[in-house]
Amino acid sequence: MRDFYQKYYLGVRGFVSKKIDDEGLVDELTNDILWAAFESLPTFNHNCSEFSFICSIAKHKIIDYYRKKKLKTILFSASPIFEEIADKAIGPERDALKNELKSEIEKTFGEIKEGYSKILRLKYIDGWRVDKIAQMMKLSIKAVESRLIRAKRQFQQSWDYDHKKIKESIGVRNTDRN
Repeated sequence: MRDFYQKYYLGVRGFVSKKIDDEGLVDELTNDILWAAFESLPTFNHNCSEFSFICSIAKHKIIDYYRKKKLKTILFSASPIFEEIADKAIGPERDALKNELKSEIEKTFGEIKEGYSKILRLKYIDGWRVDKIAQMMKLSIKAVESRLIRAKRQFQQSWDYDHKKIKESIGVRNTDRN
Protein backbone atom coordinates (compact mmCIF):
# COMPACT_ATOMS: atom_id res chain seq x y z
CA MET A 1 0.00 0.00 0.00
CA ARG A 2 2.76 2.45 0.91
CA ASP A 3 4.53 1.98 -2.45
CA PHE A 4 1.22 2.40 -4.29
CA TYR A 5 0.48 5.55 -2.31
CA GLN A 6 3.90 7.06 -2.94
CA LYS A 7 3.79 6.20 -6.62
CA TYR A 8 0.45 7.93 -7.31
CA TYR A 9 -0.01 10.51 -4.56
CA LEU A 10 1.37 13.55 -6.40
CA GLY A 11 -0.34 12.72 -9.69
CA VAL A 12 -3.72 12.12 -8.08
CA ARG A 13 -3.37 15.19 -5.87
CA GLY A 14 -2.62 17.29 -8.96
CA PHE A 15 -5.65 15.85 -10.75
CA VAL A 16 -7.93 16.61 -7.79
CA SER A 17 -6.52 20.10 -7.19
CA LYS A 18 -7.47 21.07 -10.76
CA LYS A 19 -11.11 20.37 -9.86
CA ILE A 20 -11.26 21.58 -6.25
CA ASP A 21 -9.75 24.72 -4.72
CA ASP A 22 -9.84 23.74 -1.02
CA GLU A 23 -6.39 22.33 -0.14
CA GLY A 24 -7.64 20.46 2.92
CA LEU A 25 -10.36 18.83 0.88
CA VAL A 26 -7.88 18.01 -1.89
CA ASP A 27 -5.75 16.09 0.63
CA GLU A 28 -8.77 14.31 2.07
CA LEU A 29 -10.14 13.31 -1.34
CA THR A 30 -6.70 12.25 -2.57
CA ASN A 31 -6.39 9.87 0.37
CA ASP A 32 -9.92 8.53 -0.18
CA ILE A 33 -9.25 8.06 -3.88
CA LEU A 34 -5.98 6.24 -3.33
CA TRP A 35 -7.58 3.96 -0.74
CA ALA A 36 -10.51 3.19 -3.05
CA ALA A 37 -8.13 2.59 -5.96
CA PHE A 38 -5.96 0.27 -3.90
CA GLU A 39 -9.03 -1.71 -2.84
CA SER A 40 -10.20 -1.85 -6.47
CA LEU A 41 -6.91 -3.11 -7.89
CA PRO A 42 -8.16 -6.72 -8.02
CA THR A 43 -10.85 -5.55 -10.47
CA PHE A 44 -8.41 -3.62 -12.68
CA ASN A 45 -8.53 -5.27 -16.12
CA HIS A 46 -5.53 -3.47 -17.73
CA ASN A 47 -7.59 -1.92 -20.55
CA CYS A 48 -5.88 1.35 -19.67
CA SER A 49 -2.94 2.52 -17.60
CA GLU A 50 -3.12 2.12 -13.85
CA PHE A 51 -3.04 5.90 -13.47
CA SER A 52 -6.01 6.29 -15.86
CA PHE A 53 -7.87 3.71 -13.80
CA ILE A 54 -7.14 5.72 -10.65
CA CYS A 55 -8.19 8.98 -12.36
CA SER A 56 -11.53 7.47 -13.31
CA ILE A 57 -12.07 6.60 -9.65
CA ALA A 58 -10.99 10.14 -8.77
CA LYS A 59 -13.49 11.60 -11.23
CA HIS A 60 -16.33 9.64 -9.63
CA LYS A 61 -15.23 10.58 -6.12
CA ILE A 62 -15.12 14.27 -7.07
CA ILE A 63 -18.56 14.09 -8.66
CA ASP A 64 -19.86 12.30 -5.56
CA TYR A 65 -18.38 15.03 -3.41
CA TYR A 66 -20.22 17.73 -5.35
CA ARG A 67 -23.44 15.77 -5.33
CA LYS A 68 -23.42 14.77 -1.68
CA LYS A 69 -21.88 17.81 -0.06
CA LYS A 70 -22.06 20.91 -2.18
CA LEU A 71 -25.34 20.53 -4.04
CA LYS A 72 -27.39 19.77 -0.98
CA THR A 73 -25.91 22.59 1.10
CA ILE A 74 -26.09 25.09 -1.74
CA LEU A 75 -29.70 24.19 -2.46
CA PHE A 76 -31.06 26.47 0.25
CA SER A 77 -28.05 28.61 1.02
CA ALA A 78 -27.92 32.39 1.07
CA SER A 79 -27.72 32.40 -2.72
CA PRO A 80 -30.17 29.66 -3.61
CA ILE A 81 -30.91 30.22 -7.29
CA PHE A 82 -30.94 26.74 -8.77
CA GLU A 83 -28.82 27.76 -11.75
CA GLU A 84 -25.98 28.43 -9.33
CA ILE A 85 -26.13 24.87 -8.08
CA ALA A 86 -25.23 23.41 -11.42
CA ASP A 87 -22.47 25.97 -11.92
CA LYS A 88 -20.68 24.42 -8.94
CA ALA A 89 -20.35 21.17 -10.87
CA ILE A 90 -17.12 20.33 -12.62
CA GLY A 91 -15.79 19.94 -16.14
CA PRO A 92 -17.79 18.49 -19.01
CA GLU A 93 -20.16 16.72 -16.64
CA ARG A 94 -21.68 20.12 -15.74
CA ASP A 95 -24.47 20.19 -18.33
CA ALA A 96 -25.58 16.62 -17.71
CA LEU A 97 -25.49 17.16 -13.96
CA LYS A 98 -27.37 20.44 -14.35
CA ASN A 99 -30.19 18.81 -16.31
CA GLU A 100 -30.31 15.85 -13.96
CA LEU A 101 -30.45 18.14 -10.96
CA LYS A 102 -33.23 20.29 -12.45
CA SER A 103 -35.23 17.15 -13.15
CA GLU A 104 -34.76 15.90 -9.58
CA ILE A 105 -35.75 19.29 -8.16
CA GLU A 106 -38.93 19.33 -10.27
CA LYS A 107 -39.70 15.76 -9.20
CA THR A 108 -39.25 16.71 -5.55
CA PHE A 109 -41.45 19.79 -5.96
CA GLY A 110 -44.14 17.44 -7.28
CA GLU A 111 -43.88 15.26 -4.17
CA ILE A 112 -44.35 17.97 -1.55
CA LYS A 113 -47.49 19.92 -0.64
CA GLU A 114 -48.53 22.34 -3.35
CA GLY A 115 -48.43 25.32 -1.00
CA TYR A 116 -44.89 24.46 0.04
CA SER A 117 -43.86 24.01 -3.55
CA LYS A 118 -45.31 27.41 -4.44
CA ILE A 119 -43.60 29.26 -1.61
CA LEU A 120 -40.25 27.61 -2.40
CA ARG A 121 -40.57 28.52 -6.07
CA LEU A 122 -41.38 32.13 -5.24
CA LYS A 123 -38.47 32.45 -2.86
CA TYR A 124 -35.73 30.33 -4.42
CA ILE A 125 -36.51 30.18 -8.12
CA ASP A 126 -38.23 33.51 -8.74
CA GLY A 127 -36.10 35.26 -6.14
CA TRP A 128 -38.91 37.06 -4.34
CA ARG A 129 -38.25 38.62 -0.97
CA VAL A 130 -40.19 37.35 2.04
CA ASP A 131 -42.10 40.61 2.44
CA LYS A 132 -43.30 40.45 -1.19
CA ILE A 133 -44.38 36.83 -0.77
CA ALA A 134 -46.25 37.79 2.40
CA GLN A 135 -47.99 40.64 0.60
CA MET A 136 -48.95 38.46 -2.38
CA MET A 137 -50.18 35.58 -0.21
CA LYS A 138 -51.86 37.92 2.30
CA LEU A 139 -49.84 36.51 5.18
CA SER A 140 -47.59 38.01 7.81
CA ILE A 141 -43.85 37.96 7.26
CA LYS A 142 -43.48 35.59 10.23
CA ALA A 143 -46.06 33.24 8.71
CA VAL A 144 -44.14 33.17 5.43
CA GLU A 145 -40.86 32.54 7.24
CA SER A 146 -42.45 29.68 9.18
CA ARG A 147 -43.89 28.16 6.02
CA LEU A 148 -40.52 28.45 4.31
CA ILE A 149 -38.90 26.55 7.16
CA ARG A 150 -41.53 23.80 6.98
CA ALA A 151 -41.37 23.75 3.18
CA LYS A 152 -37.58 23.41 3.19
CA ARG A 153 -37.81 20.61 5.74
CA GLN A 154 -40.38 18.75 3.65
CA PHE A 155 -38.32 19.31 0.50
CA GLN A 156 -35.21 17.94 2.19
CA GLN A 157 -37.12 14.91 3.47
CA SER A 158 -38.45 14.22 -0.03
CA TRP A 159 -35.09 14.85 -1.70
CA ASP A 160 -34.15 11.42 -3.08
CA TYR A 161 -31.20 12.51 -5.23
CA ASP A 162 -28.37 11.59 -2.84
CA HIS A 163 -29.85 8.20 -1.99
CA LYS A 164 -30.37 7.34 -5.65
CA LYS A 165 -26.80 8.36 -6.53
CA ILE A 166 -25.36 6.28 -3.70
CA LYS A 167 -27.30 3.23 -4.94
CA GLU A 168 -26.15 3.88 -8.51
CA SER A 169 -22.51 4.17 -7.52
CA ILE A 170 -22.72 0.96 -5.51
CA GLY A 171 -24.28 -0.72 -8.53
CA VAL A 172 -21.55 0.62 -10.80
CA ARG A 173 -18.83 -0.57 -8.47
CA ASN A 174 -20.37 -4.01 -8.25
CA THR A 175 -20.65 -4.30 -12.04
CA ASP A 176 -17.04 -3.08 -12.44
CA ARG A 177 -15.88 -6.11 -10.48
CA ASN A 178 -17.47 -8.55 -12.91
